Amino acid sequence: MTAGMTTAGQPAVARPPVRERRAPGRPRRHRQDFYRWAFVIPALIYVALFFAFPVVKNIVMGFQDYTTASFYTGEAPFVGLQNYETIFSDPTFWPTVSHTFLFTIGSILGQFSLGLALAVFFRRRFPLSTGLRSLLLLPWLLPVIVSTALWRSLMDQDSGAVNVVLKALGIIDSGIPWLVSPSLALLSVIIVNIWIGIPFNVAILYGGLQDIPEELYEAASVDGAGPWRTFRSITWPLLRPTVIVVVLLCVIYTLRSIDIILGLTRGGPANSTQTLPTASYFQSFQQFQFGVGAATSNVLIVIAFVFALLYLRASRRSLTD
Repeated sequence: MTAGMTTAGQPAVARPPVRERRAPGRPRRHRQDFYRWAFVIPALIYVALFFAFPVVKNIVMGFQDYTTASFYTGEAPFVGLQNYETIFSDPTFWPTVSHTFLFTIGSILGQFSLGLALAVFFRRRFPLSTGLRSLLLLPWLLPVIVSTALWRSLMDQDSGAVNVVLKALGIIDSGIPWLVSPSLALLSVIIVNIWIGIPFNVAILYGGLQDIPEELYEAASVDGAGPWRTFRSITWPLLRPTVIVVVLLCVIYTLRSIDIILGLTRGGPANSTQTLPTASYFQSFQQFQFGVGAATSNVLIVIAFVFALLYLRASRRSLTD
């Protein structure tokens, strides 16, 4: 049998080379991956520049002797834990920590409880409900400096509207030193922060209530369930995911709050309203001890991180149960 002949004596026909076929969906998949990364990469760059870098820089500054000269020379000697020894040995540090916890807990309890009550109240349809909900947003929309100036005037011991009204009602005989008394100043700051934070709680919780099916409330009404039983059996379990987000955001916002205290009392009187954020501010921008101020803010970061971790873990367990 000669070359180029088949077994039957027929000439062999040369077959063209088989080309590898590409999956039709592969270019489209690559294009989709490109578009995904095109949207994600700018966000990652933004987070790295404006969140990750400041946090890392602040942590490093907490271990350095960072002063005003460091901005010009770029030299900041490494001092180890000296900055932390300075803040922990300060007699005002632990009272400042307690003020921070009291300010946060008092503000969150007031904001959330009143915000939840108002959100449940406005869930009912009645005349002017939409207009009243809009008015509730005003404290949140006002700049904090405007709100603090307003409340500083309202709480003035001599001519403040709060004392004037209380005197007119016969509740008090002399003006109450709301912002100048060491025993009342922290409570006054908490009240103002509650007033500012209520609209945020109402808006988020009201949105969560809208996702609860109305049929569940109708069924509960047919079964004879009262308002408290309806809230405990229907509203609260279905609203819990929203509650987790609201409380976590409010705690983080309150822990880092500085403008309210600076606008009302500037940490006084006698450091009675001094918190960790205000202490870090004064150490950095009045005493120019930037390393000590960074160490104080690092303590605050650790507290916020530990709280968020424990809170999310406890919330996850409650949701699974």
